[in-house]
Amino acid sequence: MSLSFPTMAAIRFGYGFRPGETPPQNKDELIGQLGKGVAATPDFPLGGPDMRHRAILSLQEQLRQIREDAKTVTDDPARREMRKGVQHQAQQQFQHDANLRLMQAVLSPYGFYERLSTFWNDHFSTSANKSLPMRLIVPLYETEAIRPFIAGKFGDLLRSATAHPAMLIYLDQADSLGPDSAGGIKRNKGLNENLSRELLELHTLGAGSGYSQADVTAAAMVLTGLTIDRKEMDIAFRPNISQPGLHEVLGVSYGGRKRSRDDYLDMLDDLSVHPKTAAHISRKLAVHFVSDQPDEGMVSNMATVWKKTDGDLTAVYTAMLDHPAAWQNEGAKARQPFDYVVAGLRALNAGPVNGVVGSFLAANQQGTEEGDMAANTPGMAGSPVTTDPAGEARDKRLKAFRTARALGQGALKRMGQPTWLPPSPAGFEEGFSAWITGSQLAERLAWARRASAQFGRDEDPREFLKSTLADAARDETIRVVSQAPNKISGLTLVLASPEFNRR
Repeated sequence: MSLSFPTMAAIRFGYGFRPGETPPQNKDELIGQLGKGVAATPDFPLGGPDMRHRAILSLQEQLRQIREDAKTVTDDPARREMRKGVQHQAQQQFQHDANLRLMQAVLSPYGFYERLSTFWNDHFSTSANKSLPMRLIVPLYETEAIRPFIAGKFGDLLRSATAHPAMLIYLDQADSLGPDSAGGIKRNKGLNENLSRELLELHTLGAGSGYSQADVTAAAMVLTGLTIDRKEMDIAFRPNISQPGLHEVLGVSYGGRKRSRDDYLDMLDDLSVHPKTAAHISRKLAVHFVSDQPDEGMVSNMATVWKKTDGDLTAVYTAMLDHPAAWQNEGAKARQPFDYVVAGLRALNAGPVNGVVGSFLAANQQGTEEGDMAANTPGMAGSPVTTDPAGEARDKRLKAFRTARALGQGALKRMGQPTWLPPSPAGFEEGFSAWITGSQLAERLAWARRASAQFGRDEDPREFLKSTLADAARDETIRVVSQAPNKISGLTLVLASPEFNRR
Protein backbone atom coordinates (compact mmCIF):
# COMPACT_ATOMS: atom_id res chain seq x y z
CA MET A 1 0.00 0.00 0.00
CA SER A 2 1.61 3.25 -1.14
CA LEU A 3 -0.86 5.48 0.74
CA SER A 4 -1.92 5.19 4.36
CA PHE A 5 -5.00 3.09 5.12
CA PRO A 6 -7.17 6.03 6.27
CA THR A 7 -6.41 7.97 3.08
CA MET A 8 -7.21 5.06 0.77
CA ALA A 9 -10.30 4.17 2.79
CA ALA A 10 -11.64 7.73 2.65
CA ILE A 11 -10.87 8.43 -1.00
CA ARG A 12 -11.25 5.06 -2.75
CA PHE A 13 -14.05 3.56 -0.66
CA GLY A 14 -15.78 6.67 0.69
CA TYR A 15 -16.58 10.25 -0.29
CA GLY A 16 -13.33 11.74 0.91
CA PHE A 17 -12.33 13.57 4.06
CA ARG A 18 -14.47 15.96 6.08
CA PRO A 19 -12.82 18.32 8.62
CA GLY A 20 -13.24 16.96 12.15
CA GLU A 21 -14.41 13.51 10.99
CA THR A 22 -12.08 10.59 11.68
CA PRO A 23 -11.80 8.26 8.67
CA PRO A 24 -11.81 4.46 9.07
CA GLN A 25 -8.55 3.20 10.56
CA ASN A 26 -8.90 -0.44 9.53
CA LYS A 27 -11.05 -2.82 7.48
CA ASP A 28 -13.27 -3.71 10.41
CA GLU A 29 -14.24 -0.05 10.82
CA LEU A 30 -14.93 0.21 7.09
CA ILE A 31 -17.18 -2.86 7.09
CA GLY A 32 -18.72 -1.67 10.37
CA GLN A 33 -20.19 1.31 8.54
CA LEU A 34 -22.64 -1.00 6.75
CA GLY A 35 -24.68 -1.94 9.79
CA LYS A 36 -24.68 1.64 11.03
CA GLY A 37 -25.76 2.92 7.64
CA VAL A 38 -28.62 0.43 7.37
CA ALA A 39 -29.79 1.35 10.87
CA ALA A 40 -29.74 5.11 10.16
CA THR A 41 -32.87 6.81 8.78
CA PRO A 42 -32.25 8.47 5.39
CA ASP A 43 -33.00 12.19 5.05
CA PHE A 44 -35.12 11.50 1.96
CA PRO A 45 -37.81 11.36 0.72
CA LEU A 46 -39.10 14.61 2.17
CA GLY A 47 -41.44 13.85 5.07
CA GLY A 48 -40.46 10.16 5.25
CA PRO A 49 -41.76 7.01 3.51
CA ASP A 50 -45.26 6.99 5.03
CA MET A 51 -45.94 10.57 4.01
CA ARG A 52 -44.54 9.85 0.56
CA HIS A 53 -46.86 6.89 0.06
CA ARG A 54 -49.79 9.16 0.87
CA ALA A 55 -48.46 11.83 -1.50
CA ILE A 56 -48.23 9.27 -4.32
CA LEU A 57 -51.84 8.21 -3.79
CA SER A 58 -52.91 11.85 -3.71
CA LEU A 59 -51.08 12.53 -6.98
CA GLN A 60 -52.72 9.50 -8.59
CA GLU A 61 -56.14 10.76 -7.54
CA GLN A 62 -55.43 14.23 -8.91
CA LEU A 63 -54.31 12.78 -12.24
CA ARG A 64 -57.38 10.52 -12.34
CA GLN A 65 -59.64 13.51 -11.79
CA ILE A 66 -57.90 15.46 -14.56
CA ARG A 67 -58.39 12.52 -16.94
CA GLU A 68 -62.07 12.24 -16.00
CA ASP A 69 -62.60 15.94 -16.59
CA ALA A 70 -60.92 15.65 -19.99
CA LYS A 71 -63.62 13.21 -21.13
CA THR A 72 -66.30 15.91 -20.90
CA VAL A 73 -64.38 19.13 -21.63
CA THR A 74 -61.94 19.21 -24.53
CA ASP A 75 -60.34 22.61 -23.95
CA ASP A 76 -60.67 23.81 -20.39
CA PRO A 77 -58.16 26.48 -19.18
CA ALA A 78 -58.91 25.62 -15.55
CA ARG A 79 -58.07 21.95 -16.19
CA ARG A 80 -54.85 22.90 -17.94
CA GLU A 81 -53.87 25.09 -15.02
CA MET A 82 -54.70 22.32 -12.58
CA ARG A 83 -52.51 19.85 -14.45
CA LYS A 84 -49.73 22.41 -14.66
CA GLY A 85 -49.97 22.95 -10.91
CA VAL A 86 -49.88 19.19 -10.22
CA GLN A 87 -46.82 18.80 -12.44
CA HIS A 88 -45.10 21.72 -10.75
CA GLN A 89 -45.75 20.34 -7.28
CA ALA A 90 -44.40 16.89 -8.20
CA GLN A 91 -41.28 18.40 -9.76
CA GLN A 92 -40.76 20.57 -6.70
CA GLN A 93 -40.93 17.56 -4.40
CA PHE A 94 -38.48 15.72 -6.64
CA GLN A 95 -35.99 18.60 -6.46
CA HIS A 96 -36.28 18.62 -2.66
CA ASP A 97 -35.55 14.90 -2.56
CA ALA A 98 -32.59 15.25 -4.93
CA ASN A 99 -31.13 17.97 -2.71
CA LEU A 100 -31.65 15.82 0.38
CA ARG A 101 -30.02 12.85 -1.39
CA LEU A 102 -26.94 14.96 -2.10
CA MET A 103 -26.74 16.21 1.48
CA GLN A 104 -27.20 12.66 2.78
CA ALA A 105 -23.91 11.74 1.10
CA VAL A 106 -22.17 14.95 2.22
CA LEU A 107 -23.13 14.69 5.88
CA SER A 108 -23.10 10.94 6.50
CA PRO A 109 -20.06 9.62 8.41
CA TYR A 110 -20.62 6.25 6.72
CA GLY A 111 -18.95 6.90 3.38
CA PHE A 112 -18.55 3.27 2.34
CA TYR A 113 -22.24 2.60 2.94
CA GLU A 114 -23.20 5.74 0.99
CA ARG A 115 -20.95 4.73 -1.91
CA LEU A 116 -22.54 1.28 -1.97
CA SER A 117 -26.01 2.84 -1.93
CA THR A 118 -25.08 4.86 -4.99
CA PHE A 119 -23.59 1.80 -6.67
CA TRP A 120 -26.63 -0.40 -6.13
CA ASN A 121 -29.11 2.32 -7.01
CA ASP A 122 -27.27 2.65 -10.33
CA HIS A 123 -27.06 -1.13 -10.78
CA PHE A 124 -30.85 -1.36 -10.42
CA SER A 125 -31.43 1.85 -12.35
CA THR A 126 -34.81 3.52 -12.64
CA SER A 127 -35.54 7.03 -13.90
CA ALA A 128 -37.79 9.72 -12.48
CA ASN A 129 -38.40 10.92 -16.05
CA LYS A 130 -40.50 7.88 -16.91
CA SER A 131 -43.74 9.48 -15.71
CA LEU A 132 -45.01 12.16 -13.35
CA PRO A 133 -45.69 9.75 -10.44
CA MET A 134 -42.13 8.45 -10.81
CA ARG A 135 -40.91 11.85 -9.57
CA LEU A 136 -42.26 10.77 -6.19
CA ILE A 137 -41.69 7.01 -6.46
CA VAL A 138 -38.00 6.85 -7.45
CA PRO A 139 -36.62 8.56 -4.31
CA LEU A 140 -38.80 6.23 -2.23
CA TYR A 141 -37.43 3.27 -4.21
CA GLU A 142 -33.88 3.94 -3.07
CA THR A 143 -35.00 4.40 0.53
CA GLU A 144 -37.12 1.27 0.89
CA ALA A 145 -35.94 -1.13 -1.84
CA ILE A 146 -32.17 -0.54 -2.03
CA ARG A 147 -30.63 0.89 1.15
CA PRO A 148 -32.02 -1.60 3.70
CA PHE A 149 -30.70 -4.60 1.74
CA ILE A 150 -27.17 -3.73 0.57
CA ALA A 151 -25.41 -5.43 3.51
CA GLY A 152 -27.42 -8.68 3.38
CA LYS A 153 -28.03 -11.39 0.81
CA PHE A 154 -28.09 -10.37 -2.84
CA GLY A 155 -31.22 -12.48 -3.29
CA ASP A 156 -33.13 -10.26 -0.89
CA LEU A 157 -31.90 -7.12 -2.65
CA LEU A 158 -32.83 -8.60 -6.04
CA ARG A 159 -36.34 -9.44 -4.84
CA SER A 160 -36.82 -6.00 -3.32
CA ALA A 161 -35.55 -4.05 -6.34
CA THR A 162 -37.32 -6.16 -8.96
CA ALA A 163 -40.72 -6.22 -7.30
CA HIS A 164 -41.01 -2.51 -6.57
CA PRO A 165 -43.40 -0.13 -8.33
CA ALA A 166 -40.46 1.99 -9.56
CA MET A 167 -38.89 -0.94 -11.43
CA LEU A 168 -42.19 -2.29 -12.72
CA ILE A 169 -43.20 1.12 -14.08
CA TYR A 170 -39.77 1.94 -15.48
CA LEU A 171 -39.47 -1.32 -17.43
CA ASP A 172 -43.16 -1.51 -18.42
CA GLN A 173 -43.91 -4.70 -16.52
CA ALA A 174 -47.47 -3.49 -15.91
CA ASP A 175 -47.97 -3.79 -19.69
CA SER A 176 -46.81 -7.43 -19.79
CA LEU A 177 -49.62 -9.98 -19.94
CA GLY A 178 -49.43 -13.67 -20.64
CA PRO A 179 -50.65 -13.95 -24.24
CA ASP A 180 -52.61 -17.12 -23.39
CA SER A 181 -53.84 -15.91 -20.01
CA ALA A 182 -57.49 -14.99 -19.50
CA GLY A 183 -56.58 -11.33 -19.09
CA GLY A 184 -54.26 -11.31 -22.07
CA ILE A 185 -56.87 -12.83 -24.36
CA LYS A 186 -59.62 -10.50 -23.11
CA ARG A 187 -57.49 -7.37 -23.56
CA ASN A 188 -55.71 -8.63 -26.68
CA LYS A 189 -52.35 -7.77 -25.16
CA GLY A 190 -49.20 -9.82 -24.81
CA LEU A 191 -45.70 -10.04 -23.47
CA ASN A 192 -43.32 -7.19 -22.70
CA GLU A 193 -39.75 -8.45 -22.27
CA ASN A 194 -38.13 -5.28 -20.92
CA LEU A 195 -37.87 -6.44 -17.31
CA SER A 196 -36.78 -9.97 -18.14
CA ARG A 197 -34.10 -8.74 -20.54
CA GLU A 198 -32.58 -6.29 -18.06
CA LEU A 199 -32.95 -8.82 -15.26
CA LEU A 200 -30.67 -11.25 -17.10
CA GLU A 201 -28.39 -8.81 -18.92
CA LEU A 202 -27.85 -6.14 -16.27
CA HIS A 203 -29.11 -7.20 -12.86
CA THR A 204 -27.83 -10.80 -12.63
CA LEU A 205 -25.99 -12.90 -15.23
CA GLY A 206 -24.49 -10.15 -17.38
CA ALA A 207 -24.27 -9.67 -21.14
CA GLY A 208 -22.58 -12.51 -23.01
CA SER A 209 -22.98 -14.94 -20.12
CA GLY A 210 -24.61 -17.67 -22.18
CA TYR A 211 -28.33 -17.10 -21.84
CA SER A 212 -30.43 -17.07 -25.01
CA GLN A 213 -33.37 -15.12 -26.38
CA ALA A 214 -35.49 -18.12 -25.45
CA ASP A 215 -34.41 -17.63 -21.83
CA VAL A 216 -35.40 -13.95 -22.02
CA THR A 217 -38.84 -14.84 -23.34
CA ALA A 218 -39.32 -17.63 -20.80
CA ALA A 219 -38.28 -15.32 -17.95
CA ALA A 220 -40.82 -12.78 -19.19
CA MET A 221 -43.45 -15.52 -19.09
CA VAL A 222 -42.51 -16.35 -15.49
CA LEU A 223 -42.78 -12.66 -14.56
CA THR A 224 -46.30 -12.28 -15.98
CA GLY A 225 -48.80 -11.69 -13.22
CA LEU A 226 -46.39 -9.38 -11.40
CA THR A 227 -47.91 -5.96 -11.95
CA ILE A 228 -48.99 -2.65 -10.41
CA ASP A 229 -52.15 -2.03 -8.42
CA ARG A 230 -52.83 1.44 -9.80
CA LYS A 231 -55.30 2.26 -7.06
CA GLU A 232 -52.89 1.54 -4.20
CA MET A 233 -49.72 2.19 -6.25
CA ASP A 234 -48.19 -1.01 -4.93
CA ILE A 235 -47.12 -4.30 -6.45
CA ALA A 236 -49.67 -7.04 -6.99
CA PHE A 237 -49.75 -10.55 -8.40
CA ARG A 238 -52.71 -11.34 -10.63
CA PRO A 239 -52.96 -14.96 -11.79
CA ASN A 240 -55.49 -14.04 -14.50
CA ILE A 241 -52.78 -12.23 -16.51
CA SER A 242 -50.05 -14.79 -15.77
CA GLN A 243 -49.04 -17.07 -18.64
CA PRO A 244 -50.12 -20.62 -17.70
CA GLY A 245 -47.84 -23.63 -17.91
CA LEU A 246 -44.18 -24.41 -17.28
CA HIS A 247 -41.46 -22.05 -18.52
CA GLU A 248 -37.82 -23.09 -18.71
CA VAL A 249 -35.12 -20.52 -17.89
CA LEU A 250 -31.51 -21.69 -18.04
CA GLY A 251 -32.67 -25.30 -17.88
CA VAL A 252 -34.90 -24.86 -14.83
CA SER A 253 -38.69 -24.98 -15.09
CA TYR A 254 -40.96 -22.53 -13.27
CA GLY A 255 -44.74 -22.34 -13.11
CA GLY A 256 -47.37 -24.96 -13.71
CA ARG A 257 -51.10 -25.30 -14.19
CA LYS A 258 -51.71 -22.77 -11.41
CA ARG A 259 -49.43 -19.78 -11.32
CA SER A 260 -48.37 -17.88 -8.19
CA ARG A 261 -45.87 -15.26 -7.07
CA ASP A 262 -43.63 -18.11 -5.86
CA ASP A 263 -42.81 -18.82 -9.52
CA TYR A 264 -41.02 -15.54 -10.15
CA LEU A 265 -39.56 -15.45 -6.61
CA ASP A 266 -38.01 -18.90 -7.14
CA MET A 267 -36.52 -17.70 -10.43
CA LEU A 268 -35.05 -14.60 -8.78
CA ASP A 269 -33.57 -16.72 -5.99
CA ASP A 270 -31.94 -19.08 -8.50
CA LEU A 271 -30.53 -16.20 -10.52
CA SER A 272 -29.13 -14.54 -7.38
CA VAL A 273 -26.84 -17.51 -6.62
CA HIS A 274 -25.97 -18.42 -10.21
CA PRO A 275 -22.17 -18.59 -10.81
CA LYS A 276 -22.48 -16.15 -13.72
CA THR A 277 -24.21 -13.66 -11.44
CA ALA A 278 -21.45 -14.03 -8.87
CA ALA A 279 -18.78 -13.37 -11.52
CA HIS A 280 -20.64 -10.49 -13.19
CA ILE A 281 -21.44 -8.48 -10.10
CA SER A 282 -18.13 -9.21 -8.35
CA ARG A 283 -16.36 -7.74 -11.37
CA LYS A 284 -18.73 -4.79 -11.49
CA LEU A 285 -18.05 -3.99 -7.82
CA ALA A 286 -14.29 -4.23 -8.38
CA VAL A 287 -14.52 -1.99 -11.45
CA HIS A 288 -16.55 0.60 -9.57
CA PHE A 289 -14.33 0.80 -6.51
CA VAL A 290 -10.83 -0.18 -7.61
CA SER A 291 -9.97 -0.14 -11.31
CA ASP A 292 -11.49 -0.21 -14.78
CA GLN A 293 -9.29 -3.29 -15.30
CA PRO A 294 -9.50 -4.99 -11.91
CA ASP A 295 -7.13 -7.68 -10.70
CA GLU A 296 -8.51 -11.05 -11.83
CA GLY A 297 -7.46 -12.70 -8.57
CA MET A 298 -9.51 -10.20 -6.59
CA VAL A 299 -12.59 -10.72 -8.78
CA SER A 300 -12.17 -14.49 -8.53
CA ASN A 301 -11.92 -14.36 -4.73
CA MET A 302 -15.06 -12.24 -4.52
CA ALA A 303 -17.00 -14.60 -6.81
CA THR A 304 -15.82 -17.63 -4.81
CA VAL A 305 -17.06 -16.06 -1.58
CA TRP A 306 -20.34 -15.19 -3.30
CA LYS A 307 -20.87 -18.83 -4.23
CA LYS A 308 -19.84 -20.13 -0.79
CA THR A 309 -22.18 -17.75 1.05
CA ASP A 310 -25.09 -17.73 -1.43
CA GLY A 311 -24.50 -14.07 -2.21
CA ASP A 312 -23.77 -12.61 1.23
CA LEU A 313 -22.86 -9.10 0.13
CA THR A 314 -20.96 -8.12 3.28
CA ALA A 315 -18.77 -11.20 2.81
CA VAL A 316 -18.19 -10.23 -0.84
CA TYR A 317 -17.22 -6.66 0.11
CA THR A 318 -14.87 -8.07 2.75
CA ALA A 319 -13.23 -10.31 0.16
CA MET A 320 -12.63 -7.25 -2.01
CA LEU A 321 -11.09 -5.29 0.88
CA ASP A 322 -8.97 -8.27 1.94
CA HIS A 323 -7.23 -8.49 -1.44
CA PRO A 324 -3.96 -6.52 -1.79
CA ALA A 325 -5.07 -5.12 -5.16
CA ALA A 326 -7.81 -3.12 -3.41
CA TRP A 327 -5.12 -0.96 -1.81
CA GLN A 328 -2.76 -0.51 -4.76
CA ASN A 329 -2.51 1.86 -7.75
CA GLU A 330 -4.23 4.85 -6.19
CA GLY A 331 -5.87 7.21 -8.65
CA ALA A 332 -6.81 4.42 -11.07
CA LYS A 333 -10.46 5.48 -11.08
CA ALA A 334 -12.03 8.79 -12.05
CA ARG A 335 -14.40 10.35 -9.58
CA GLN A 336 -17.80 10.48 -11.23
CA PRO A 337 -19.60 13.86 -10.99
CA PHE A 338 -21.70 12.91 -7.96
CA ASP A 339 -18.58 11.58 -6.23
CA TYR A 340 -16.63 14.73 -7.12
CA VAL A 341 -19.29 17.20 -5.95
CA VAL A 342 -19.92 15.32 -2.71
CA ALA A 343 -16.20 15.02 -1.97
CA GLY A 344 -15.69 18.72 -2.68
CA LEU A 345 -18.55 19.79 -0.43
CA ARG A 346 -17.31 17.49 2.32
CA ALA A 347 -13.79 18.91 2.08
CA LEU A 348 -15.16 22.44 2.53
CA ASN A 349 -17.65 21.48 5.22
CA ALA A 350 -15.90 22.70 8.35
CA GLY A 351 -17.85 23.29 11.55
CA PRO A 352 -20.04 21.22 13.88
CA VAL A 353 -23.19 19.24 13.06
CA ASN A 354 -24.17 20.13 9.47
CA GLY A 355 -21.13 22.39 8.99
CA VAL A 356 -20.97 25.55 6.90
CA VAL A 357 -21.83 23.74 3.68
CA GLY A 358 -24.69 21.70 5.12
CA SER A 359 -26.22 24.70 6.86
CA PHE A 360 -26.05 26.89 3.74
CA LEU A 361 -27.49 24.28 1.39
CA ALA A 362 -30.22 23.27 3.84
CA ALA A 363 -31.30 26.90 4.27
CA ASN A 364 -31.34 27.56 0.52
CA GLN A 365 -32.37 24.26 -1.07
CA GLN A 366 -36.07 24.99 -1.49
CA GLY A 367 -37.83 25.60 -4.77
CA THR A 368 -36.97 25.36 -8.43
CA GLU A 369 -37.59 28.82 -9.90
CA GLU A 370 -37.25 32.47 -8.91
CA GLY A 371 -40.80 32.79 -7.67
CA ASP A 372 -40.85 29.36 -6.10
CA MET A 373 -38.65 29.27 -3.02
CA ALA A 374 -41.22 27.30 -0.99
CA ALA A 375 -40.82 29.12 2.28
CA ASN A 376 -43.09 26.70 4.09
CA THR A 377 -40.90 23.65 3.45
CA PRO A 378 -38.86 22.45 6.43
CA GLY A 379 -35.09 22.42 6.13
CA MET A 380 -32.71 19.64 7.11
CA ALA A 381 -31.76 18.51 10.58
CA GLY A 382 -33.62 21.24 12.43
CA SER A 383 -32.60 24.11 10.13
CA PRO A 384 -34.91 27.11 10.59
CA VAL A 385 -37.76 27.69 8.17
CA THR A 386 -37.58 31.13 6.56
CA THR A 387 -40.47 33.26 5.39
CA ASP A 388 -40.65 34.75 1.92
CA PRO A 389 -38.53 37.93 2.09
CA ALA A 390 -39.14 41.12 0.14
CA GLY A 391 -37.07 43.75 -1.60
CA GLU A 392 -33.34 43.69 -0.96
CA ALA A 393 -33.59 40.77 1.45
CA ARG A 394 -35.44 38.79 -1.21
CA ASP A 395 -32.72 39.49 -3.77
CA LYS A 396 -30.11 38.24 -1.30
CA ARG A 397 -32.17 35.13 -0.66
CA LEU A 398 -32.59 34.50 -4.38
CA LYS A 399 -28.86 34.84 -4.93
CA ALA A 400 -28.17 32.31 -2.17
CA PHE A 401 -30.75 29.94 -3.67
CA ARG A 402 -29.12 30.18 -7.10
CA THR A 403 -25.70 29.53 -5.60
CA ALA A 404 -26.98 26.46 -3.75
CA ARG A 405 -28.56 25.14 -6.93
CA ALA A 406 -25.42 25.83 -8.98
CA LEU A 407 -23.21 23.99 -6.50
CA GLY A 408 -25.62 21.06 -6.15
CA GLN A 409 -28.15 19.75 -8.65
CA GLY A 410 -27.21 22.30 -11.30
CA ALA A 411 -23.60 21.15 -11.22
CA LEU A 412 -24.57 17.48 -11.43
CA LYS A 413 -26.76 18.17 -14.44
CA ARG A 414 -24.03 20.16 -16.23
CA MET A 415 -21.48 17.43 -15.48
CA GLY A 416 -23.77 14.74 -16.87
CA GLN A 417 -24.94 12.84 -13.79
CA PRO A 418 -28.27 14.31 -12.61
CA THR A 419 -29.71 12.63 -9.54
CA TRP A 420 -32.06 9.69 -10.26
CA LEU A 421 -32.03 10.43 -14.01
CA PRO A 422 -29.75 7.81 -15.62
CA PRO A 423 -29.62 7.75 -19.42
CA SER A 424 -30.75 4.12 -19.66
CA PRO A 425 -31.46 0.98 -17.59
CA ALA A 426 -27.69 0.36 -17.69
CA GLY A 427 -27.14 3.41 -15.47
CA PHE A 428 -24.31 5.89 -15.78
CA GLU A 429 -20.99 5.24 -17.49
CA GLU A 430 -18.28 3.78 -15.27
CA GLY A 431 -15.06 4.15 -17.28
CA PHE A 432 -12.32 6.73 -16.69
CA SER A 433 -12.57 8.17 -20.20
CA ALA A 434 -16.27 8.98 -19.79
CA TRP A 435 -15.60 11.48 -17.01
CA ILE A 436 -12.08 12.85 -17.47
CA THR A 437 -12.52 14.96 -20.60
CA GLY A 438 -11.81 18.55 -21.52
CA SER A 439 -15.40 19.68 -21.03
CA GLN A 440 -15.71 17.75 -17.77
CA LEU A 441 -12.55 19.28 -16.34
CA ALA A 442 -13.67 22.77 -17.38
CA GLU A 443 -16.97 22.27 -15.51
CA ARG A 444 -15.12 20.96 -12.47
CA LEU A 445 -12.70 23.88 -12.47
CA ALA A 446 -15.61 26.34 -12.58
CA TRP A 447 -17.34 24.45 -9.78
CA ALA A 448 -14.17 24.38 -7.67
CA ARG A 449 -13.73 28.14 -8.05
CA ARG A 450 -17.31 28.92 -7.08
CA ALA A 451 -17.40 26.49 -4.15
CA SER A 452 -14.08 27.79 -2.83
CA ALA A 453 -15.31 31.38 -3.03
CA GLN A 454 -18.54 30.49 -1.24
CA PHE A 455 -17.18 28.34 1.59
CA GLY A 456 -13.42 28.68 1.78
CA ARG A 457 -12.61 32.32 2.44
CA ASP A 458 -11.20 31.56 5.88
CA GLU A 459 -9.23 28.48 4.81
CA ASP A 460 -5.44 28.34 4.49
CA PRO A 461 -4.84 26.55 1.16
CA ARG A 462 -1.83 24.63 2.49
CA GLU A 463 -3.78 23.35 5.49
CA PHE A 464 -6.77 22.64 3.27
CA LEU A 465 -4.55 20.52 1.01
CA LYS A 466 -3.37 18.47 3.98
CA SER A 467 -6.85 17.89 5.34
CA THR A 468 -8.36 17.13 1.92
CA LEU A 469 -5.75 14.90 0.31
CA ALA A 470 -3.43 13.98 3.20
CA ASP A 471 -0.58 11.79 1.89
CA ALA A 472 -2.27 11.50 -1.55
CA ALA A 473 -1.06 15.01 -2.45
CA ARG A 474 1.78 14.98 -5.02
CA ASP A 475 4.85 17.15 -4.64
CA GLU A 476 3.81 19.15 -7.71
CA THR A 477 0.39 19.89 -6.24
CA ILE A 478 1.93 20.91 -2.92
CA ARG A 479 4.26 23.29 -4.75
CA VAL A 480 1.55 24.84 -6.94
CA VAL A 481 -0.86 25.33 -4.05
CA SER A 482 1.82 26.91 -1.86
CA GLN A 483 2.51 29.45 -4.62
CA ALA A 484 -1.14 30.37 -5.22
CA PRO A 485 -1.68 34.16 -5.37
CA ASN A 486 -4.62 34.10 -2.91
CA LYS A 487 -6.70 31.78 -0.75
CA ILE A 488 -9.49 31.17 -3.24
CA SER A 489 -7.02 30.31 -6.00
CA GLY A 490 -5.19 27.94 -3.67
CA LEU A 491 -8.37 26.10 -2.68
CA THR A 492 -9.48 25.94 -6.30
CA LEU A 493 -6.18 24.33 -7.27
CA VAL A 494 -6.68 21.64 -4.62
CA LEU A 495 -10.18 20.79 -5.82
CA ALA A 496 -9.09 20.86 -9.47
CA SER A 497 -5.94 18.79 -8.91
CA PRO A 498 -5.48 15.39 -10.60
CA GLU A 499 -5.45 13.71 -7.19
CA PHE A 500 -8.81 15.13 -6.23
CA ASN A 501 -10.41 14.13 -9.55
CA ARG A 502 -9.29 10.53 -9.05
CA ARG A 503 -9.68 7.86 -6.44
